[in-house]
Amino acid sequence: MRIGIDVGGTNTDAVLMDGTEVLASFKTATTPDIMTGMMKAVAQMAEACGDRRPACVMAGTTHFANALVERKRLSRTAVLRLGKPYGAAIPPFAAFPGELAEVVQGPVFLLSGGHEFDGREITPFRPEEIVMAAERLQEEGIRTAVVSSPFSPVNDEMERRAAELVRSVCPDIRITKSSEIGSVGLLERENAAILNASLSLLAEEIVDALRNALRELGLDCPFYLTQNDGTLMNADYARKYPVLTLSSGPTNSMRGAAYLSGLKDAIVIDIGGTTADIGILSGGFPLTSSRTSEIAGVRTNFRIPDVYCLGLGGGSRVRKREDGGWAIGPDSVGYRIREEACVFGGSALTMTDAAAAAGVTDVGDAARVPLTREEASSIMDEAARMLDAIVDRMKPGKEPLPVVAVGGGSVLLAKPLPSASRVVKAEHYAVANAIGAAIAQVGGEIDRIFSLEGRNREDVLAEAKQLAVNRAVDAGAAPETVEIVSLHEVPLSYLPGSASRIRVKAVGQLKGANA
Repeated sequence: MRIGIDVGGTNTDAVLMDGTEVLASFKTATTPDIMTGMMKAVAQMAEACGDRRPACVMAGTTHFANALVERKRLSRTAVLRLGKPYGAAIPPFAAFPGELAEVVQGPVFLLSGGHEFDGREITPFRPEEIVMAAERLQEEGIRTAVVSSPFSPVNDEMERRAAELVRSVCPDIRITKSSEIGSVGLLERENAAILNASLSLLAEEIVDALRNALRELGLDCPFYLTQNDGTLMNADYARKYPVLTLSSGPTNSMRGAAYLSGLKDAIVIDIGGTTADIGILSGGFPLTSSRTSEIAGVRTNFRIPDVYCLGLGGGSRVRKREDGGWAIGPDSVGYRIREEACVFGGSALTMTDAAAAAGVTDVGDAARVPLTREEASSIMDEAARMLDAIVDRMKPGKEPLPVVAVGGGSVLLAKPLPSASRVVKAEHYAVANAIGAAIAQVGGEIDRIFSLEGRNREDVLAEAKQLAVNRAVDAGAAPETVEIVSLHEVPLSYLPGSASRIRVKAVGQLKGANA
């Protein structure tokens, strides 16, 4: 048995699964401190276990995303960038929003070193520069730092050497090497590493708190956090790379949708209390974005699912427009829906009120809603039109795909979608996000430029595959179960040396968990 947890902006969902069977599920309001509601959900599932004990707990959490959005509990982070003089044109933190930079920006050092795409040195590595920078970090009491270098995903030797020298001076400092986080593109990769480093002390605190809370509930089993790509990482890996969890919520829902519907290729609409997240399933996994991703206003280049977030959820406010039509959202009453929605005795007109007045859901007291049946039906039509427009925009070709509706707010999807071949609502759709966490596998991914000059192509591909497998094993996968699920190779004709960008994803089952 295993427990899956997903913390959303409005609700925290939990499931208890045995093999492919859902034994129990639970939904509760997300609490302001997140942990209270999360542990309430875990306690319910632990009680449902009876005399048996779960093999593991898998959780998707908004802790780290909230910290970045709210600019709270982040660490002041130093950046040691190699590659001088070429790396000095745009300094670190240059593209950070001002209020975020005020919180996380620490000392910046532009240092000698760095590599070209084919591994050639830009300038020689100078250990004395690193040591001088580290001594300043020690003096200022800096606890988190980033080491970045041009084309370090191709050759990370200088980043590793720099990190070792900094630790020799500052043994307690947490260092994020950019080559471990993002792909090619110095600025975006460095930005992702800065976000990760700024979260690292909070990650240690959260992971330790989760571990202690589970033990207090009598659960000594391993626990895992879900990543942006729908796979898992163990607790120790999460302590080092919290930035890899930031988009885990939508991916959990999409993986749960694939599991519940049996569909590998589809469009998923996950409707919660505040938003509808719309993404594409490809081969049973979320399709990742090919664009530069933006996290908390910062451009990064680590891979996140291609998801469109529409301000339409059960708590979305509804207003009458001057032209007689209806405006839905994007503002929402969120987790306060049971205090503010009309059906529960409040005064805010929400989509839940419209659904109740239209007769598509039986919740609260529909007689409290100041809408006629026709008005409520018109609001539901507008919601379907908004969703259909996004589905039509996101489908990868002219042919319609099936739409899988999940999330507690899926009752809002009560009208046909012309852009979909059909709409599927499977059993347990309301807790698909928690199911997605419970069934998640462990993954590893690499995205690097390889020089094929003087090398056999098959040997280069084999090296790339092994690097992805190694990352999956490091994240907690059983080595014998790891397999390659995607491989993309793009020849880069504009670079000398027969260069290719190779992206590989490997996935395996949890080590030591027969679940």
